[in-house]
Amino acid sequence: MPSVRKTWLAVAAAFVLNGGLFGAWASRIPSVVQQNAIDGGQLGLLLLLLALGAIVSFPLAGRASDAFGAARTTLTIAVFYALALILIALAPNLWLLAPALFLFGGAHGSMDVAMNSWAGEAERYIGRRVMSSLHAMWSLGAGLGAAAGYLAVKLDLSLIVHFTGFAVLLYAVTSRFAHIGWQSETRPRAPGGSLFPLPKGPLLWVGIIAMCASIGEGAMADWSALFLVSVTAASEAQAALGYTVFSMAMVIMRLIGDRVISILGPTQAARLAGASALAGVLLAVLFANLYTALAGFVLLGVGYALIMPLAITRAANDPQTPPGVAIASVATLGYGAMLFGPPAIGFTAHFITLHYAFCLLGILACFIILCAPALDRR
Repeated sequence: MPSVRKTWLAVAAAFVLNGGLFGAWASRIPSVVQQNAIDGGQLGLLLLLLALGAIVSFPLAGRASDAFGAARTTLTIAVFYALALILIALAPNLWLLAPALFLFGGAHGSMDVAMNSWAGEAERYIGRRVMSSLHAMWSLGAGLGAAAGYLAVKLDLSLIVHFTGFAVLLYAVTSRFAHIGWQSETRPRAPGGSLFPLPKGPLLWVGIIAMCASIGEGAMADWSALFLVSVTAASEAQAALGYTVFSMAMVIMRLIGDRVISILGPTQAARLAGASALAGVLLAVLFANLYTALAGFVLLGVGYALIMPLAITRAANDPQTPPGVAIASVATLGYGAMLFGPPAIGFTAHFITLHYAFCLLGILACFIILCAPALDRR
């Protein structure tokens, strides 16, 4: 087996690639909208297709990880994920953009499930908590993708040049670290079971907490740039900074996340996270200024950073449900919400404007605070 350092770097590289490709897409949504003359309602439907692609892929990725190994599944999907980003740029009209986004969502969601399963294996092999630091690498990748989007806009690069160059370069760099010959655990599929497993009993509240944070993460990825443009009159280049500062805040918080959780405990850490997210929403919505909105996005990043690592760790140690089933059920609810949430924001914005649709994130932050005790196994 590889060393502890090589193991962490390999899984971290997969998280960086997944986050980077998603961040590149998120940063150029305004360009995709403009290139295809898409209105708010159409964008909501397109984001729904992206979400459906991910939801369909979740159980398939879980079965593939069990049958062929999480590492092998992750590395295979990574190739198709990079190609799917390029397909978005190649789509010449709305009708071809729709299936491209469905495939992109499927690749994103399936790789997410597989690499988190790989992360669980790596954590057991390393022998200490590393889930938060690995999720930090996803946020780092997303921030790099968003920053590259900002640079692409400043340089006036076309979508095809930006997405192709970024996807090829990022895959080339990360694959160098990810291919370490890791031998994943394989498990035969248990008979029966739901096609789309959802958490039950006390674990349901863990899934709800993950759902609340994931909706916020998805909303920031898909709507932060447009929020800055429409609410604060930011330029397209300035708008790309929204998701960048959000992602960087998540990176920093997740890098110190394991220590924060050890000091405060899961419940208090989650309550603090929910309070930070609520404060971030209030800053962004109440003042409608570029700089206060960016400050609010930082607080949102700090707030959401710890929730999914906390939820996955809690699921893996559930006293009543086997780890694999528990993690899959929480991930289905949590990551599914991350992708279904943005379309809900879009449809809400159609009736009350995007400015006030962001208030939904504040309501969800309150749920995180109230449900936080569910993350403690005692």
